[in-house]
Amino acid sequence: MLKFIAKRLVQMAFLFFLFLSLVFFLLQAQPGDITSQFLDPTIPAEVQALLLERLGLDGSIWSQWWAYVTNFFTGNLGVSFSQYPKEVIDVIAERIPRTLFLFTFATIFAYGLGFVLGKRLAWRRGGFGEASITVSGVLLYTIFYPWFAILMILLFSSSLGWFPISGFLTPEFWRGAPFTGNEVFGQLLLSFTISAAFIIGGLILASRSEERPQQRMFRRAGYIVAALAFVLFWALRTEMRPFAVDIIHHTVLPVITLTLIAFAGTMLLTRSSMLETLKEDYILTARAKGVPDKDIRDHHAARNALLPVVTSFILGLAFIIGGGVVTETVFGWPGIGSLLLQATVIEDVPLATGALGFIGILALMAHLLVDILYSVLDPRVRVQTGN
Repeated sequence: MLKFIAKRLVQMAFLFFLFLSLVFFLLQAQPGDITSQFLDPTIPAEVQALLLERLGLDGSIWSQWWAYVTNFFTGNLGVSFSQYPKEVIDVIAERIPRTLFLFTFATIFAYGLGFVLGKRLAWRRGGFGEASITVSGVLLYTIFYPWFAILMILLFSSSLGWFPISGFLTPEFWRGAPFTGNEVFGQLLLSFTISAAFIIGGLILASRSEERPQQRMFRRAGYIVAALAFVLFWALRTEMRPFAVDIIHHTVLPVITLTLIAFAGTMLLTRSSMLETLKEDYILTARAKGVPDKDIRDHHAARNALLPVVTSFILGLAFIIGGGVVTETVFGWPGIGSLLLQATVIEDVPLATGALGFIGILALMAHLLVDILYSVLDPRVRVQTGN
């Protein structure tokens, strides 16, 4: 296994080098001149030449490409043209947590709901409920997402007034606040991370237990402790709590919209995988032994049908940053997706390539994780390590 991982890491480094090169040359191929975008044409020629030298634009395109690729691998992403002299890494570090916060919750809810509905639909085929939910899922899966997002804003924000129309926070509410938005958001991330750690711990203990009553006990204990930890965390932060609620209030509608769109694909994938699993011989053997239907569905069929869903989930997490362009633009969410769109439009090459580079890293790491999980979750898969 270690030999396999080392081999894949070498392949990933080579693919990432090609990816960075392709992104750089595609952005460079855009029409326009960087000097007309960010440099004042009325400044003296010697000052303009000095600025071009500091921005790394005084050399040929090949020298710029080689400098960018080598600097990226050393962690130096350069300086943003549009936010000069701010470093690209600082701009991305500020935006990525917001996107991860929004899309991670939407992805978890979508895959959780889709898996539960998918396995129930496959188990109870032929009913009116199965047909109606499947048709609804197909409609949501194929709907034009920007139109649907605007419709959700018109209904729940403009008409009902339940949620803010757009934005990350309410400027009027935050005027004179003793905290910055990033400080409160950092505490939100910390509290959710602590709660998630307790939930994951409970699930791990449940998976290692052989008795089902103990499995249920560990799972429920993890949920309860996670909820108590979250409540206690914010009970000790009285002044910051209203501002955290405001951020969460702005997050609810985008998360609901993304969940409704994304869960349909997971539901259809789970249903298809579950139907194939139910045809296996070991399912017929379990029925012949008199195993209860609930156990056959949840502990025999659903677990084996989970593999393609887990694969899709991990790969989906890798692309949540790049997939946020439309969502963050429609909902006015200041994340990495809207930043990537802005940087591309105004030809801020270092910022655009830096954002795309992080997306590429996540995608490659996700593919490696999928390969490892295949060998762990499915005993029929064997990784040739050469040992």
